Amino acid sequence: MIAERLPVSLFYGGMTFFISYFISIPLGYFKAIKHGSVFDSTSSILIFVGYALPGYVVGVFLITVFAYHLEWFPMGGFVGDDFSDYETFLEQVKDIMWHAILPLICYLIGDFATLTMTMKNSLMENLSSDYIRTAIAKGLPFQKAVRKHALQNSLIPIASHFGNSLLFFMTGSFLIEVIFNIDGIGLLGYESIIERDYPVVMGIVAINAVMLMVGNILSDLCVALTDPRVRFGA
Repeated sequence: MIAERLPVSLFYGGMTFFISYFISIPLGYFKAIKHGSVFDSTSSILIFVGYALPGYVVGVFLITVFAYHLEWFPMGGFVGDDFSDYETFLEQVKDIMWHAILPLICYLIGDFATLTMTMKNSLMENLSSDYIRTAIAKGLPFQKAVRKHALQNSLIPIASHFGNSLLFFMTGSFLIEVIFNIDGIGLLGYESIIERDYPVVMGIVAINAVMLMVGNILSDLCVALTDPRVRFGA
C-alpha cells in the first residue's frame, strides 16, 4: 500500500525540491546585490505574504478560483480519468503536469521563502566581510569577488538546510494531498489515522525517519563540498 503511494509523493517532493532551489538561490542572490531597490522591496513583500499563508489555505483559494470558477485546471488528483486512454507518452506527461501545477504552487510557498531569505541574508553578511573588502581593494571586480568568494560561502547555510528541506518536500503536507485528493503517503497517513490503521501509520513514520537520516547525511556532504574548512577524515 505504501509502495504504491510513495512514488506519487516522491514525484511532487522531487519537483518541488529542484524548482525551489533553482529559483531561491538566484533570487536570493539578486535580492542581496540589489538590496534596498524596488525589485528587492517588491519581491520581499510577495515572499512574506506567501510565507504567512499556509499551503492548504492557498490550495483552497487556487481550487476555488482556477479550478472551479475559471476551469483552467482540474479540481485535483494525480492524473485524469482518461489517463490510460492517451496513446503517447508526451500526452501522459502533459496530463500529469496539468494536474501538478496547483499542488506544486502550494508546496513551493513555505520553504521557498525561507530558502530565498536565507540566501539573501547570508550573501549580504559575506559581502560586508573584510575579505570581500580586501579583494575589491586589491583590484578584483565586484561581480568577480561575489561569484568567486562570497557566493560559495553564502551557500553553506543553504547546504545545511538541505536535510530538512528534503524531508519536507519528499513527505509533503498531508493537508495539501487531502485538499487536492492526491494519492500520496500524506493522504494515506491521514486516512490511516482516521481508520486507526496503526501498522500503516508506523510504516509512514519509519519512512520519514529514514528520509530525515538520508537528508542529514546529504546535508553533511553538501556542507563539505561548499565549505573548504570541513573535511572528512579519520
